[in-house]
Amino acid sequence: MSLQVRQLSVRYAGTSRAAVQGVSLTLQAGDIGVLIGPSGCGKTTLLRAIAGLEPVAEGSVVLNGRVLAQAGSHNDTAQGRVGMVFQDYALFPHLSVATNVAFGLHGQATATVKARVDECLERVGLADLRSRMPHELSGGQQQRVALARALAPAPELLLLDEPFSNLDVDLRERLAFEVRDILKAAGATALFVTHDQLEAFAIGDAIGVMHEGVLHQWDDAFSLYHRPASRFVAEFIGHGVFLPGRIAREGSAVVVETPLGRLLDPRECPLPDAYPQGVCELLLRADDIVHDDHSPVQARILRRAFRGAEFLYTLQLDTGHQVLALVPSHHDHAVGDRIGIRAEVDHVVTFAAS
Repeated sequence: MSLQVRQLSVRYAGTSRAAVQGVSLTLQAGDIGVLIGPSGCGKTTLLRAIAGLEPVAEGSVVLNGRVLAQAGSHNDTAQGRVGMVFQDYALFPHLSVATNVAFGLHGQATATVKARVDECLERVGLADLRSRMPHELSGGQQQRVALARALAPAPELLLLDEPFSNLDVDLRERLAFEVRDILKAAGATALFVTHDQLEAFAIGDAIGVMHEGVLHQWDDAFSLYHRPASRFVAEFIGHGVFLPGRIAREGSAVVVETPLGRLLDPRECPLPDAYPQGVCELLLRADDIVHDDHSPVQARILRRAFRGAEFLYTLQLDTGHQVLALVPSHHDHAVGDRIGIRAEVDHVVTFAAS
């Protein structure tokens, strides 16, 4: 049982370009998916189409074997029991916490409703605040009430549109882990939209990177970072740079010539004939560059960003190329200093030369 989005496209009236173009993804029951991408990439439009709030131009949405939406037909998300948590929580200001959570349970016996409300408030850690009004709660507490209200009818799919965007950074990160625990305990299948990569990594079992209406990759966080399927994903996820490279054979081994020196017989490396004359661009993440005082390769520090346990250094090689390096913060170097570095690359990620 799962959510299946099949070649879904959404077009707004009066525009020639699709806001969402041929998106396909599968989310297994009980898993949490996340859509990320720059502003205007189509992630919220895709979520709204799945929710039945936008008409589908092409393709279909199937939930647990039932068609929720498809081109040319009325979207039936009510039958599919789809819940949604909006960016502004949309709590009823004149209703108590308990009454807000009970809102979607109308028509059930009073005792049943109370038991379900108590269960959901207990799950989100707000059992002792059931009589409070929304304005008496913090932003994080309001977010949990909205989540409890969405979970109360036991939806088969829960959709969340940037639910943490109104909260400060520290609270967002903490709540992301807490919400994941809550959803997993409830056995909920959920799809988030966020613009925050760390939030996506903290929550998602599967993460989709979108750009200009196209889903570039639907994968786990590790694969997005280490094995990006497109240059856009490589640029959007994490910190990294592209350096010129040339792949060549030396006997039975493969080597990659780079401004940092030669990478000898790297794993998961394309063969030289993957590119004309083996010429390519090599993706190097900040964690691929190691500070090494004994390295013959020297680089000058252009910028540094203190991150507590580490510095993110922007470095310039003698060739003029720039790289990034994450260095433990007890190596406290000033801008303008020269330090030794070397590449420590487990697997090579390459793209055609631009």
